[in-house]
Amino acid sequence: LCITAGIGSAMLYSAAGGDMEPWASKHLARFFVGIFVMLVVAIIDIRAWLRYSYLLYVISLILLASVEFYGTIGMGAQRWISLSYISLQPSELMKIALILALARYFHGGSLEDYASLRFLIIPILLVLAPAILVLRQPDLGTAIMLLIASGSIFFLVGVKFSIFVLAFFTVIISIPLGWQFLHAYQKQRVLTFLNPETDPLGSGYHIIQSKIALGSGGLFGKGFMQGTQGHLSFLPEMQTDFIFTMLAEEFGMIGGAGLLGLYSLILLYGIALSLSSRNQFGRLVGAGVTATFFIYIFINVAMVMGLVPVVGVPLPLISYGGTAMLTILFGFGLLLSVWIHREVIIGQ
Repeated sequence: LCITAGIGSAMLYSAAGGDMEPWASKHLARFFVGIFVMLVVAIIDIRAWLRYSYLLYVISLILLASVEFYGTIGMGAQRWISLSYISLQPSELMKIALILALARYFHGGSLEDYASLRFLIIPILLVLAPAILVLRQPDLGTAIMLLIASGSIFFLVGVKFSIFVLAFFTVIISIPLGWQFLHAYQKQRVLTFLNPETDPLGSGYHIIQSKIALGSGGLFGKGFMQGTQGHLSFLPEMQTDFIFTMLAEEFGMIGGAGLLGLYSLILLYGIALSLSSRNQFGRLVGAGVTATFFIYIFINVAMVMGLVPVVGVPLPLISYGGTAMLTILFGFGLLLSVWIHREVIIGQ
């Protein structure tokens, strides 16, 4: 984690033209605060997280709903709640709270329960409630993450494959209806994804410049702080969504593959720590945190390569962003708590 955050600080230093301000210094400060939070979370008994999982979900849902009335607007979306010196993004907190709530619900269930659609009504509602609120902000990327991470927990507990097939076809059938509720810029993102060259100086500019930067890096890259697309301001949002593109331009395919290898190592540790738990709740929490971390990585890298629409998902521990950083490290704190208390037996 420290190496990954260090790489993020170096790239933010480069993005600022060789200055720790305004991004790199804050990134490091938030990381160290996040590490402290992670250690505090890790030492809390896993049974306490089980006990208060529904409460944390309700609090996160209330905060998410309050964005509708008291949220501040930034970058065209109403996603934050201003708390004096910091801005809180409740949708990030919900990513963890939802994992805890689903793990609590499925803990102690049987295969017969998981095969029953009636048993699944409550967890489906637990997922849909925050997903709908997040879509209203609007934040399509986070809504997708909530759905995919939740789907991974459903899959891991042994929900019948036929239910996933039913959900898939329901989504396909709902696409024409859902299209009507998308905002104009969201529709444009999808159309741009399908053919970015239709508007190369407008909606297609981001992804076209990203692809140019990725290709110009070659095998070994142009060198630290030597990327032309980034430092000549052709590459947009290089401190957040497109930071992987800047890294690939400066360090090439080798640098990009190295970062993905580091992520893979973290994911393997996450899986191993999850499987070490002797209770179902711990295994599901660990698996949910690991799946969420993977989804962050997959969507961001696929997004900057033009494989999925641009949905504004940061690269974990690399991109600039306070709430996302704390959310990720809080999640890793839960993962460590699962491992520390792996021998704890929790009754049904």
